[in-house]
Amino acid sequence: MRKSDQFRRMGGNRRSRFAKPLLLGLGLLLGFPSFSGHADLATFLSGINRGGERWRMYMTRSPAGSLHEVEMVFNDPITTGAIADGAGVNMPDGERVALSSAEKQIDPRTDEERVNRKGKKGRIVAVSPVTPPKDFTAGSILERTSFLIVPDFDNAERMAFAKPEIRGREIQIAMAFYKKKPPQVDTSLSPMIASLVTSDKADILATAYAPAKPDYARQSPFDSILREDKSGGRFIPEISPEDHAWAANPLPPEVFSQAEQKCLTSGIYFESRGESAKGQAAVAQVILNRVRNPAYPATICGVVYQNKDWYNRCQFSFTCDRIPDIVWSPSAWRTAKEVALAVTAGKIWLPEVGSATHYHATYVRPDWGPTMKRVSKIGKHIFYRTYGGGWS
Repeated sequence: MRKSDQFRRMGGNRRSRFAKPLLLGLGLLLGFPSFSGHADLATFLSGINRGGERWRMYMTRSPAGSLHEVEMVFNDPITTGAIADGAGVNMPDGERVALSSAEKQIDPRTDEERVNRKGKKGRIVAVSPVTPPKDFTAGSILERTSFLIVPDFDNAERMAFAKPEIRGREIQIAMAFYKKKPPQVDTSLSPMIASLVTSDKADILATAYAPAKPDYARQSPFDSILREDKSGGRFIPEISPEDHAWAANPLPPEVFSQAEQKCLTSGIYFESRGESAKGQAAVAQVILNRVRNPAYPATICGVVYQNKDWYNRCQFSFTCDRIPDIVWSPSAWRTAKEVALAVTAGKIWLPEVGSATHYHATYVRPDWGPTMKRVSKIGKHIFYRTYGGGWS
């Protein structure tokens, strides 16, 4: 009995010795199933069914420049290749995992050398070295030879280039290719005065006139380009050979002031308000001719009111006839004012008046008339140009 009890006690101790590790292992298996699952998956993927291989797998990021993002590395040298060779695993999220060995180092080859392109073409078609440009010279012009056939001058027939006779006819030839346009209407003047305009360009100091658009009916584009403007924008009258030289002088800048224009308007209004627009412009031209003439005052007011204190012996009768100068017709005053500015700015220049400095009505016979050259008659006024240079 003692011996059997002793054996019974020894069997119970032996079972308890193996039961405790068994229970501990079962608890670890049930509490941490992920480790076992990963190990079994790695062993299955690597094709290794032997025991003890399940803890030799881990995942790592692939090197930069690779065709995949993740590599599954095995310690066992028996592994598969890269994805380019058809190996690898498709993860549930669509990511491609390559299989590699732990002993594999980063492939130093470039993508062009590493990727299998059996069914593809390379990225680079061809690479050929480029030779840098070499220095060269075109040679001297004296060493050149013409591609034309050199004519034989020994024969009777010779070839030569004839010089065209176009000197002095450049504008005429250019005008053959120019189509004239109808004249433009000057909208800055009233129709009655616009019909007297002889120049589309006003004096640069006449600020009342904006720069005129080119009127190719009066001047072609070739004239404006080939002919130089030597006047600097000032109005210079185009005088005839019979006119005096001083008539081609520009007016002083003061004539465009408000006071000077009022004196000129008064002279036109009180001397010729009953005349046509051309007759009024002729009187204005005579007054401005005296301003240009060094023998008379250099201002319009000085010319119009010269000797105004001499009764019936002044230059213009309305200034010394002792009759009050009252403007009874505002419309006639506006016309005289418009004529005054147009003639001063050079928009109107009457060649038939030219450099005349005197005039009188047709119903009077002044004693100075026979001493001067009669040039024209406009309306009820006869105009004269002096002799001897026009100094008197």
